Amino acid sequence: MKTLLVIVGPTGVGKTELSLRAAEHYGCAILNADSRQIYRDLPIGTAAPTKDDMQRVKHYFVGTHELEQTYNAGQFERDCLEVISGQLSDVGILSGGSMMYIDAVCKGLDDIPDVPSKIREDVQTMYRAGGLEALQQAVQQLDSDYWNEVDQHNPQRLMHCIEVCRVSGQPYSSFRRKKVVERPFRIVKIGLERSRDELYHRIDTRVDEMMQEGLLEEARRAYVRFKDSLPNSLNTVGYKELIAYFRGETDLDEAIRLIKQNSRHYAKRQMTWFRQDKDIHWLDATISYEEQIRYMDACLNG
Repeated sequence: MKTLLVIVGPTGVGKTELSLRAAEHYGCAILNADSRQIYRDLPIGTAAPTKDDMQRVKHYFVGTHELEQTYNAGQFERDCLEVISGQLSDVGILSGGSMMYIDAVCKGLDDIPDVPSKIREDVQTMYRAGGLEALQQAVQQLDSDYWNEVDQHNPQRLMHCIEVCRVSGQPYSSFRRKKVVERPFRIVKIGLERSRDELYHRIDTRVDEMMQEGLLEEARRAYVRFKDSLPNSLNTVGYKELIAYFRGETDLDEAIRLIKQNSRHYAKRQMTWFRQDKDIHWLDATISYEEQIRYMDACLNG
């Protein structure tokens, strides 16, 4: 039976290099589970694997889609399972921080009811009239459990939650607790962790490094390309704050401060999500890579 080694953890914790070293150790490929790294033209702000990284190890789902293309966890589940069944050897590594993408592959997605166009239009009207704040208030009232997990600044996810609550009369989170789907491969989960202070320092430092590497220019090119019809791919930390700067809604220093703050908030939500998964074996990110690999070996053979 094939084994899928799943390496998870919050943004900035160090998953990329550990995944590369593990893939080299096991002689296998990496399936990238990051909902933004699948898009081309955003390598800096999404901290996508570099050309050197992809020369070291074969990667799937990196830079495969245009910015205007839509992609979701359901599509990722289907595409990832196809790769696992047809192209992976005895071991494969699934690595990333997109919680829904990880769960889609490991547990399967829930049978969420279809949303009639009238309800979808009503929710979109709510967003146009009241903005993000109206969506946030609605989700807090309709589904407090999901509110504590969701990216609270992502209007698409907030609107989807409201739509499902309205059409079903039940909290959206109630559709995400079904029995886990049995997969035809073994799943071993490794969680990488650091102290909060160290993680937040690494996040702040990485934002500064991204700015030095050209994040401002990368975001400006995307903004100029789409202007007022921005695709959902740009509705993510690092780009939405800079787009607000381009529009004159804030200054650059404040945009950078918000990128750091929102990245730290996202890391906190990721850890809240992953801590609920009792199947994850937690690994100290500060120990040597050799010790980390030995721990993985023990988990795979245990």
